[in-house]
Amino acid sequence: MRLLRTVSIVGLCAALALGCGKQTQPGQAKAGTPEAGPKRTFKIAFSQCNSAEPYRTVQNNIMQRDIAKYADCELLIQDAQQDNAKQIAHIENFIQQNVDVLIVAPNEAAPITAPVKRAKAKGIKVVCLERNLVEPAYDIFVGADNVKIGEMAGQFVANYVKEKGIENPVIVEIKGLLGTKPQEERHDGARKYIDPIPGVQVIEDVANWIQNEALKRMETLLQANPKIDVVYAHNDPMAVGAYWAAKNAHREHEMIFVGVDGLGGPDGGVQHVIDGRLACTFYYPTCAAEGLEYAVKLARGEQVPEQHILDPAQITIENAKEWYEKVTVE
Repeated sequence: MRLLRTVSIVGLCAALALGCGKQTQPGQAKAGTPEAGPKRTFKIAFSQCNSAEPYRTVQNNIMQRDIAKYADCELLIQDAQQDNAKQIAHIENFIQQNVDVLIVAPNEAAPITAPVKRAKAKGIKVVCLERNLVEPAYDIFVGADNVKIGEMAGQFVANYVKEKGIENPVIVEIKGLLGTKPQEERHDGARKYIDPIPGVQVIEDVANWIQNEALKRMETLLQANPKIDVVYAHNDPMAVGAYWAAKNAHREHEMIFVGVDGLGGPDGGVQHVIDGRLACTFYYPTCAAEGLEYAVKLARGEQVPEQHILDPAQITIENAKEWYEKVTVE
């Protein structure tokens, strides 16, 4: 009887020992369940058109700063250096890498549409950033209304000419890279208000978004035109380049300079308004934080809208200091 009781106790202890093995802690998955493996890291690739432009540098900086918010994502950035062939090669490389999401700021709409379509066909989610494509080969477009920005700039110029009583005004328009949507739309929007000005003469030139090119083009325009009243450039670096050309020729006080972008920081357009070089700039949202946020949502399988359009704003000496604080990226 004592032997039976002893065996029973030993068996009970063995059973208890088996049941009291390594316990799963709260929040810890059991071995063999899907949660046991490492969490997936989503690859987000950004094909940047030209990091040499200050606006593009700020976009890169914002994304590199904000990616730290998303522990399950990593960001790759490649710079096409304003070269369509390079951007196409970068996108093809991202397709080979099987990235989860492609963010693209197209250098030019027409040549970049086809490789983006190929990425989309491979199942890669696509965010098109502030320069549109020929076809909507993306999941979402994030940008600002460039036509509206052009209209605001044209209204500012028309009002200035009227208020100053300038007869037969001569207006220089310095365009960005031809074939890009911002260039086309900033031109079309502004000319709605500039062309009806009585006696107006508009002189067009192209500086491809680059400050030094604008400086050189403006030097030639100053030599050929003894009267210039307004310079409207499609971005701030070109407006500032035109300003320096005029200053070097001791003619900067004969005209005003109007730009677009409204970046913060000591070299941004807002500071040039504060310093009196630009009469006005128009805030063109970088769209970078929003574009990255939507890319993360797409990577995680969340729904996004077809487009997100951000509002521009006019910046003059009256509100420039306020805007400097708003748009300066640390």
